[in-house]
Amino acid sequence: MTETTLAQHVIGIDVGGTFTDLVMLETHSGAVTIAKVPTTLDNQAYGVLNALKEADADLRAVDLIIHGTTTTTNAVLERKLSRTGLITTHGFRDILELGRRTRPQAYGMKGIFTPIIPRHLRLEVAERMDYAGRVVTPLDKDGMRQAIRQLLDAGCESLVIHFLHAYANPEHEKQAAAIAAELWPNNYVTMGHALLSESREYERGVTAAVNASVQPLLERYIQRLVTELKSNGYQSEMLVMNGNGGTVSSQDVAREAAKTVMSGPASGVIAAMNTGKAAGHNHLITYDMGGTSTDVSVIKDGKPSVSNEIEIEYAMPIHVPMIDVRTVGAGGGSIARVNAAGLLEVGPDSAGADPGPVCYGRGGTEPTISDANMILGRLELKSVKSVEGGISLDHIKAIFDESLGQHLNMDAVAAADAVIRVANAKMAGAIRMVLVSLGADPRDFSLFAFGGAGPLHAAAIAKELGIPTVLIPARPGITNALGCVVADLRQDFVQTINTPLAKMDAKHLHDVFIQQENQGRAIIDKEPIDIDEMSISRSLDMQFVGQTHILNVNLDHMDLPASQDDIQDLFEQVYFNRFRVKLDKINANIVNVNTSVIGKRKAFDLSQLIESDGRKSSLADARIGTRKVHVAGQFVDTPVYQRESLPLDVSLNGPAMIQQMDTTILVEPGDRVSSDAQGNLFIHVGKGAE
Repeated sequence: MTETTLAQHVIGIDVGGTFTDLVMLETHSGAVTIAKVPTTLDNQAYGVLNALKEADADLRAVDLIIHGTTTTTNAVLERKLSRTGLITTHGFRDILELGRRTRPQAYGMKGIFTPIIPRHLRLEVAERMDYAGRVVTPLDKDGMRQAIRQLLDAGCESLVIHFLHAYANPEHEKQAAAIAAELWPNNYVTMGHALLSESREYERGVTAAVNASVQPLLERYIQRLVTELKSNGYQSEMLVMNGNGGTVSSQDVAREAAKTVMSGPASGVIAAMNTGKAAGHNHLITYDMGGTSTDVSVIKDGKPSVSNEIEIEYAMPIHVPMIDVRTVGAGGGSIARVNAAGLLEVGPDSAGADPGPVCYGRGGTEPTISDANMILGRLELKSVKSVEGGISLDHIKAIFDESLGQHLNMDAVAAADAVIRVANAKMAGAIRMVLVSLGADPRDFSLFAFGGAGPLHAAAIAKELGIPTVLIPARPGITNALGCVVADLRQDFVQTINTPLAKMDAKHLHDVFIQQENQGRAIIDKEPIDIDEMSISRSLDMQFVGQTHILNVNLDHMDLPASQDDIQDLFEQVYFNRFRVKLDKINANIVNVNTSVIGKRKAFDLSQLIESDGRKSSLADARIGTRKVHVAGQFVDTPVYQRESLPLDVSLNGPAMIQQMDTTILVEPGDRVSSDAQGNLFIHVGKGAE
């Protein structure tokens, strides 16, 4: 993009399970417009258009739209997928079902797993490569044609070609794809090696199967949305968020549709990374509590944790690089119930956007976390984006009495307090598991709280985990949409070489890195987006010989081509940092070669997310009232502040409530709040005035 066509009006739109969020930045003046509307689950495009309408966006004047979508994630989790067939090496049709022979339940021989491609649509053809890519059995081309016709007759819309050891030699997959091009009526053909060139046939096969089964769904959705945008005057390109935190053109996104899984949560992590850097907080635990679920990730040294071993549900590994986000079923709309054992449970079922929690006034009848916060005075009925007229607090209490209180021998207030404590414990547990898996100490991090509900619960969770500081960005409720706006272009590549380090050819390793870099540069150069600079990140997935699990070894600070000794020393240090064990007598093995090519976009000034004109000169002027809030086991008269009115040098002690359009913040007794020049708030846990 030339200097004269730099984007001026940029819109980020994120579709969540409950709300669709929008942020529009005018890059020259810094003006910001935000919108929040209910998600339209039957067709997400309608929610996007509603958000644009609420923001009063003139699409003729908009230069760039970046979109985070849950289309593919929801399709996989709900198994609402396109009919897909698979053709694989003779004798290996059941690899997607056999998997790793783990169990859905940790204890007891029970649990059923259903692969996303049923057995009668998984066909075999004669062909075989060995582990080194040498031809053992040539491809049976006539058998390939017969298998394709059989799948077409069975009504398949998408096709997966997945042959053994294709990562070592993809020639048979390419020959099969050429035959498919003659017979298959559309472009929904996925070659396993083209999407993911790594070993482990099960993981590669599942990734390819996911990609093929969501391709038609994603392409139809994107085409509908782009058509609607153009009919309303939009003339530029639309970018779509990928799960790796980068973006890709809407014209190309369906080709590698699996990479958009976890697109929405990834955008929130990218926004947290940018906000944290500006605030001087490079070690963050991101805590995104929305209406349906809570997403947790870790940012260390200003970089998000990226993994190519994400399993979004049991036996559903998607091995393309994605930001490592863990999800737990606890959101504002999570339903509370008493189970058959008489125990209180919260989630994972959610009231969603329709009918939503009881307090939305749209016909919801089951108690939720949002309703519990309402009973405890932490939310106000008039502040909820509900239908006109809303609903009474007494009605919400009556539902808690009937559904929970009578079974738990509690009144409505005690039941609501129990719901919050159970939900907080569940979310704290998810964060704890992420930290344990990374060998990280919570005391070294700040909790970055966002999502519409996150700031209500953040201080309690930080206290539970020993996290000293909570960082609340200027617009917590639209952080995912903001992440779309600030995201860079990114392409990730993985190539399996599975070579003992002692036998590594340094020139060959260097050539693989250069090939991956050139491929990424070529893709990004085609995008019609201005790039400030190109950044290259290189790493190796390594293990000690004889071990199963791998560790990622970053080579960004190492000159290439790297020597065996340097790589060995670096791997041993990474291994020691993770496990506190030295195994210097055992040989190391290089499994995968990884390259990330990142086209960095021009940074945006985020200080205008809250207009400076509305800020008051004193804390007293920002106070809008007092209400009784249930904290520390009792109702307390609590001051309520309007966040947009708070002075930038604010300092206040809890208890306090801070309200804004997109969220409500609870400051607990004993905690202190400060702010910075960017408008971020910091809750210093346990540091308030006695």
